[in-house]
Amino acid sequence: MSDYQLPRVWKTPETMIGLNRPTAGSRFQQTLPRGEAIYQLYSLGTPNGIKVTIMFEELKELGIDIHYDLFKIDISEGDQFGSDFVAINPNSKIPALLDLSDGKEIRVFESANILLYLADKYHAFLPETLSEKTEVLNWLFWQTGAAPFLGGGFGHFFHYAPEKIPYAIDRYTMEAKRQLDVLDKELAHKTYISGDQYTIADIAIWSWYGRLVEGKLYEGSDVFLDVNAYTHLGRWARTIADRPAVKRALDKTYQPLSDTADR
Repeated sequence: MSDYQLPRVWKTPETMIGLNRPTAGSRFQQTLPRGEAIYQLYSLGTPNGIKVTIMFEELKELGIDIHYDLFKIDISEGDQFGSDFVAINPNSKIPALLDLSDGKEIRVFESANILLYLADKYHAFLPETLSEKTEVLNWLFWQTGAAPFLGGGFGHFFHYAPEKIPYAIDRYTMEAKRQLDVLDKELAHKTYISGDQYTIADIAIWSWYGRLVEGKLYEGSDVFLDVNAYTHLGRWARTIADRPAVKRALDKTYQPLSDTADR
């Protein structure tokens, strides 16, 4: 039984002062590099980060002449709190994208929004009819709402938390398995999550749940969650993992950031 008592006004514990803070905004001056491509992508190989790289490679696979520069934002080093990155995404989360086409500078942040932005711009991986498009967006936004339970909830307490708390692990494991069951039941009668066509919803969901099924999200979590029980989800995850664009995206090497940062 914990002896923790809620304070009347919460204050940041000394033990938690570091990268995570209760305030937003930039913490140091930073000059992000820019390449020659019209798209500048600042990201990392996390589930949210790989979504956009997959999207770019899938657009290339369609024969679209599209080029992007990919720079590494090392979130363990706090790169996401530099002034230039915060100017692109005030929420200091990867990925973040700059579209420099047509002499403009458009910032795009939140991984699902970047997928939607590129899908709209290139009329790809998003159906045109209202009913089909709505079904894709149902699942795209399902992912944005569900994944925090998988990452910040299950993943944190199962893998990252310094203390194993049974209540927290059980609570979020139950929710993670419920989500896996949702997907498995849907995919029992569909090739892809919104129907017969591969879309941005598949890209978004696979980057979290497909990687989980592959055993590449949190060490040992695939066994712990008994992911082999979700046979339809497993079939879908393997189908997407075998796509050439997905393989290329996962093999992409991030360019380092410029050293011009005053921390």
